Amino acid sequence: MQAAQGAAIGEWLMGKRLGNRALAWGALLGILPELDVLVFPFLDTARKLAWHQGVSHSLVVMGVAACGLAHGQAKIWQKEKITKPQAGGLVAAIWGAHVLAECLTVEGAAVLWPFVGKRVAFDCLPPGDLLFAGPLVVTVLWMAFLPGEQQKKPRGKKAAAATKRRKWCFLGLGLSAGYALLAVGMKFVASAGFEADLARRGVKYERRMESPTPYNILLWRAVVDCGDDLRVGYRTIFELHSTPVRWTIYPKGRDALAAVAELREPQTLAQWTDGWWLARPNAQGAWLGDLRFPESRIWGSKKGAVDSRLAFSWFIQKTTKGDSLRQISPDGGNGGDYFQRMGARIFGNRESWEANPRLAGVTGSLPEFLAVDE
Repeated sequence: MQAAQGAAIGEWLMGKRLGNRALAWGALLGILPELDVLVFPFLDTARKLAWHQGVSHSLVVMGVAACGLAHGQAKIWQKEKITKPQAGGLVAAIWGAHVLAECLTVEGAAVLWPFVGKRVAFDCLPPGDLLFAGPLVVTVLWMAFLPGEQQKKPRGKKAAAATKRRKWCFLGLGLSAGYALLAVGMKFVASAGFEADLARRGVKYERRMESPTPYNILLWRAVVDCGDDLRVGYRTIFELHSTPVRWTIYPKGRDALAAVAELREPQTLAQWTDGWWLARPNAQGAWLGDLRFPESRIWGSKKGAVDSRLAFSWFIQKTTKGDSLRQISPDGGNGGDYFQRMGARIFGNRESWEANPRLAGVTGSLPEFLAVDE
């Protein structure tokens, strides 16, 4: 998706001068911030988490990259009379758009590194949202087969093709930007509904966050930090504020980290999850899970129950030499059933989505029944 976004911006800013080369250069610049993965083979699990969408997504590195690459690009594009400021502006625009897109997700990006360690995350788009990336991918592929624009406007059919190319570029960028703005609006609608429900219940909380469920912006998920526990609830944008939210209560289990408190890994995880974590004890260390991301839900493991497995969780083993952190991949579960039930929940069928909740997938533990606030 980031390559397509970079290619579209490259066409927008440099298409008339570079033709299809603008797409290629834009795609390359669009993925540059993700090349931090090249150092992953030399890092342990905790450092990979801290590094990903970290330093390479900061304003400082973006500014250095724009200045550093501008000189070489201006030389390459000397015949097209592209200046250093113009080349640097292209890098900054594509790099900045990449970082902004990451900030719209739950994980966010370390935009203010090294001054502020906390990541910027607006929680408006689900990861890998096809409705956001799709228009960009389709338009970039289409433009790749159209003749590039030239500085001197040709006559005849080529002029019409050039105009069509420009329109496709604006269409792809406009649809993706419009969808992102729509997601921001839907977040405000969902947030107001969650706030109304919490106020009606008189729930006191320290903070809360809302994010969309996978591949849509109609069903939203809220996580509420009440101090000793985290509450998770779902609501659609079609529901009235008077419609009650069914809250599942997850005890944080802070004491579970006492056995691994001297290790670096728990501190890294606490920072990466922005404090939205659960912990459970284990004879060999501890289990820690990130509650920011929508959990997989599996119905039918036990009659009348739904098992929640966190999308990101880790086993911290205190006796292991070297890398003490092992990421746990959740079971694939009943994916088709999940999306079918999610679709029904979006349009008001709450019974198909809710059941007696259990926390599953905790290393060394049986599924844990969770309390519910109806």
